[in-house]
Amino acid sequence: MPEASIPSPTVSYFKLGPLTIHFYALTMLCAIVFAVLILTLRWKRWGGTFDQVLDFTLAAVPCGLVAARIYNCLTVPWDYFPPTGSPINILKVWNGGMAIFGSLMGGAIAIALVGKHKKIPSLLLADAVAPGLLVAQAFGRLGNWFNQELYGLPTTWPIGLKLNGANAIGKFETCYTDLPCPDPQTHLFQPTFLYSIILCLSGAILLTIFGNRFQKKLKTGQIFALYLMYYGAGRAVIEEIRINSSIYFLGLRINTWAAIVSVILGVILFI
Repeated sequence: MPEASIPSPTVSYFKLGPLTIHFYALTMLCAIVFAVLILTLRWKRWGGTFDQVLDFTLAAVPCGLVAARIYNCLTVPWDYFPPTGSPINILKVWNGGMAIFGSLMGGAIAIALVGKHKKIPSLLLADAVAPGLLVAQAFGRLGNWFNQELYGLPTTWPIGLKLNGANAIGKFETCYTDLPCPDPQTHLFQPTFLYSIILCLSGAILLTIFGNRFQKKLKTGQIFALYLMYYGAGRAVIEEIRINSSIYFLGLRINTWAAIVSVILGVILFI
């Protein structure tokens, strides 16, 4: 194993009295807070109010979280249903399993319904929240690092991720491919969480700069369309590096197809 590598956390939670605080949950909380803060700043700059942001947030956040969990349960059913899984695992959200594509669908439905009720263009709000979504997703990937899950194929690169096998929630992912099962103690793995963080933070910066520079030329919904295309394209590449179990269709992972659909929807929305 190369001497240079990315270490994994030795713990994924801490105790606060009788409570167990999981770092994954904290990263999800940070994701929501930063997304709302960025949305608020952009929305108020565009002439909106915080009350409007609050209305959308109170609808989109719970719908997005529930949809994210449902999507994950449907696309990784063996973790949650017999004979290999247990339905009780559905409630164990601290172990990971909050899928961004499900979150986007749930949040989009909530925003569309609230927008129609409040007579506010939902696509305009989608434009405002797009950079914040990417920042939120970066926090989510940090949660994957704490859980040591959703990493990539074995690698000899010096930026490879070294697993702490005793505490890795996703330690069995090393055997989920048709390749020989690599030993976490002697192999490094592609740090897909890091690739995703770089992708998301870079995208947030680019969308903000592009949106500010061409604000008068862009049509409503085009910033969000760029988000769909940008993230979808990047996710499709990263998804194919991952080692965790997945449903396959026509030789591609199910989330790769979801990413491709994201790109297509982005193109349609942009034009």
